[in-house]
Amino acid sequence: IPRTLALAFFGNLNLSVLNEMPKNRKTIITEMIGARARKEVYEKVRSEIKNGRQAFIIFPLVEESKVLTELKAATEEHKKLSEEIFPDLRLALLHGKMKSDEKEKVMQDFKDKKYDILVATSVVEVGIDIPNASVIIIEDADRFGLSQLHQFRGRVGRGEHQSYCFLFTANSSAKTKDRLGALVNNSSGFDIAQKDFELRGPGEFLGTRQSGLPDVAMEHITNVKLIEIAHDYAEQILENSPTLSEYPLIQKELTKFQKSIHLE
Repeated sequence: IPRTLALAFFGNLNLSVLNEMPKNRKTIITEMIGARARKEVYEKVRSEIKNGRQAFIIFPLVEESKVLTELKAATEEHKKLSEEIFPDLRLALLHGKMKSDEKEKVMQDFKDKKYDILVATSVVEVGIDIPNASVIIIEDADRFGLSQLHQFRGRVGRGEHQSYCFLFTANSSAKTKDRLGALVNNSSGFDIAQKDFELRGPGEFLGTRQSGLPDVAMEHITNVKLIEIAHDYAEQILENSPTLSEYPLIQKELTKFQKSIHLE
């Protein structure tokens, strides 16, 4: 998430980059899809299942909302998909309101290939390993964060088969296209986090707000190179004078900052 990335650049965390894919894995083909291409995507799902693969379809809500009326919900869409779109296929439903044993059974049955398609909410974001799954459709993709979308995409492509991620959105704004385009054009979680960082800002340096402009005065907050240089200079200063006695102005500002964030 952006706040974690920002803290790493500020030197409070070490950043480890895993930039190699596991052996025999292929880059997931990711596409942003409009309503007109829905039929073609469904045909792709059917084709993959015919070849022995499985699919995920993700929704932002468990049930229909009286407030978020424009968003699709897993429960209602599972019924529609089962009866109207894929009546000849085996579909399962998984969401956070189900009991733990029910969720575990659905996941195990899906892993055992008792189902062709798993209709789910964000409950599948992490901890799901189905190497046979090769397609994931994410409905209302603009309502999810970039890091969350990247996690969803990681539910496929875990085997040797070519995998696909389709992002459905009814939002045609330039901001949405730019944000989802970051996922379409990048397979690296680090690059996606950097884009999210640029779009949303790092949030508070200390605190709970994880997006928006920071409370630390930095003119070029998205300039990674500048932050790295500043970090190197800060390390040199602390090596020369751990107590900052040789840098009274910095010492004064640091003391003022520490007092402002002290719990007492």
